[in-house]
Amino acid sequence: MLTKVYGSAVFGIDATTITVEVNIDKGIGYHLVGLPDNAVRESSYRISAALNNNGFKLPGKKIIINMAPADIRKEGASYDLTLAIGILAASNQIPSANIDEYVIMGELSLDGNVQPIKGALPIAIKAREEGFKYLIIPNDNAKEAAIVDNITVFGVDTIMQVINHFKEDEKLTQTVVDTRAEFYKNIDFPEFDFSDVKGQESIKRCMEIAAAGGHNIILIGPPGSGKTMLAKRLPSILPPMTLHEALETTKIHSVVGKTKNNGLMFQRPFRSPHHTISDVALVGGGQYPQPGEISLSHNGVLFLDELPEFKRTVLEVMRQPLEDREVTISRARFTVTYPSSFMLVASMNPSPSGFFNDPNSPMTSSPQEMQRYLSKISGPLLDRIDIHIEVTPVPFDKLSDERKGETSVAIRKRVTAAREIQSARFTELENIHYNAQMNVKQIRKFCKLSDESKNLLKTAMEKLNLSARAYDRILKVSRTIADLTNEPDILPNHIAEAIQYRSLDRDGWLG
Repeated sequence: MLTKVYGSAVFGIDATTITVEVNIDKGIGYHLVGLPDNAVRESSYRISAALNNNGFKLPGKKIIINMAPADIRKEGASYDLTLAIGILAASNQIPSANIDEYVIMGELSLDGNVQPIKGALPIAIKAREEGFKYLIIPNDNAKEAAIVDNITVFGVDTIMQVINHFKEDEKLTQTVVDTRAEFYKNIDFPEFDFSDVKGQESIKRCMEIAAAGGHNIILIGPPGSGKTMLAKRLPSILPPMTLHEALETTKIHSVVGKTKNNGLMFQRPFRSPHHTISDVALVGGGQYPQPGEISLSHNGVLFLDELPEFKRTVLEVMRQPLEDREVTISRARFTVTYPSSFMLVASMNPSPSGFFNDPNSPMTSSPQEMQRYLSKISGPLLDRIDIHIEVTPVPFDKLSDERKGETSVAIRKRVTAAREIQSARFTELENIHYNAQMNVKQIRKFCKLSDESKNLLKTAMEKLNLSARAYDRILKVSRTIADLTNEPDILPNHIAEAIQYRSLDRDGWLG
């Protein structure tokens, strides 16, 4: 008897429906075709044990299973439940009248328990697009899949629950999630708050500007000056995620199995990889491409602590994703694209010893050592970082002050208002939402200067010996500073403040 059941394969952040054709005929043997990998081929052992331990069995006949389309590689153990139900239906051990209305996915343990899978959200979205009525999925993934409306999601813990459902002995219970209610209920609870930071008012101001314009930022200061503490609090002042951003971010994390039992992601991601990370782990890749840290940071913050300690090749692969806000990974048979629109926050010591600009500590590094240390960061990478700010240690009287600083919620209100101004400005432009995304043409259009402002910028570039790369960055940051005060024009004081944020372009740093 021939039976068709349906599963799903995830490529990039999208899913493709897989038709599993199970034919049982005279003879002996178990044949699985359709480009399965080793994990899928081994499913026969898990299925056999799971069925035997629950009072069922593999039929002692010739079983041929085709997973179509046959030119797509099927990988992982998440097809176990699909194959098992197909075999039971084809051997008449369970009814198969409406089985074609279901997408079924899950990994089986030998005792018949169903283990969680990766990519539940894109699987649910694809199932709905293709008109399936029901989705059977592991209970740990049910809340995530139930985010998608217009499809009935059943979460299961064991294969017996699925069998009893089709035999109509005990129907499964639908998992229901009110996506919008959950989203708006959980949106305003940042884990870290700027009120915890003592002193550093000028750095907080700089972080506010970076958040308002989506600008990449690098913090330069000695150990213990608070660089990491400040970076961890940046997501708390970014505008709340829209529902579209939350769904897009959840899809990426779903693909790598980081959303088990959590449903929709409410907070912007903050990723902080170690400096020993490889280029593949950062941008994504592998034999079967998976998202890297830059894609897991999508709509959030990627924090690179001690930037010069990262391998040069690792830093260089970020240049294209920082520019295009997506990363494309090509293999012989297919190409996948992952979104990677993130804010880069980097930190570094000003010298190998770490105390070059610390007024209370002597400089212990020679000029040659400093130049060698700073040259680990290439000019093209610095081209993509709008704001450079020096961080100095907090004095004791500020550290011991009992008073709380300004809260992240208060700062975020100003940031959100500035972002709304930018959204209105770029309404007619595709894929431009905030100032950091402006190209040269848009900078010339939206960052026009008065004669006074031009003269100030010219004088600063000549006297401070600012590099050419600093010009456009100063204009973009000035535009954001003006937006924070709801000022339609860029004024000289906006230019003056933006000039302060180009430390690494001056003589004495990178030249």
